[in-house]
Amino acid sequence: VSMQSTWGWKGACTRACIDQDTGGAQLSLRVPCTSPLLLLLLLLPVLIAAGPTMIFLLAFFASIFQTAFTGVNERTFLAIKPDGVQRHLVGEIIQRFEKKGFKLLAMKLMQASEELLKEHYNSLRERPFFSRLVKFMSSGPIVAMVWQGQEVVKTARLMIGETNPADSKPGTIRGDFCIEVDKNVIHGSDSVETAQREIELWFRSEELICWKDREHWIYE
Repeated sequence: VSMQSTWGWKGACTRACIDQDTGGAQLSLRVPCTSPLLLLLLLLPVLIAAGPTMIFLLAFFASIFQTAFTGVNERTFLAIKPDGVQRHLVGEIIQRFEKKGFKLLAMKLMQASEELLKEHYNSLRERPFFSRLVKFMSSGPIVAMVWQGQEVVKTARLMIGETNPADSKPGTIRGDFCIEVDKNVIHGSDSVETAQREIELWFRSEELICWKDREHWIYE
């Protein structure tokens, strides 16, 4: 049984896949990216005036928002860079994350524009290598992906390795497949907050596919 519902407001929401223990039913929501704590503080005067019923309802929705981005519903953004695509490493990289137990929610092969890449790497805009990085990332197709799972952001970074392949341990993606820092095969979000921003930058909400897999063989 598949059950879907959407809720949210324009410009401030993202899609979340939450598996409920309802005989296999799955609930697909649109939930705000706003912090539940911030939302609570902003609405505190209204809540005090409205009474305990409104406080209970807001606490309930806040728990849904929190569940959407934590635990087994945590997400990360990964991008196989042009060198990884040209070297036919796409299948090998995907296989590693699938074997680990993470779930693929979205993937597309695309030629990224310089405008998109400049926005993606905006925090590096003042660094001397910024122009070179944007030129390299726009030099060929990229495989953009969204993966979901418990602590997927942290674990994906460990599986990828250090920015400099020379510092990466054997067994990591960069430790096994890279030599130079300028061609290090793959990008991975460095925090849950960054992952949310990057996913919204690279994917429309309808491109994220909510589906039921065999998670009961992976998680308690």
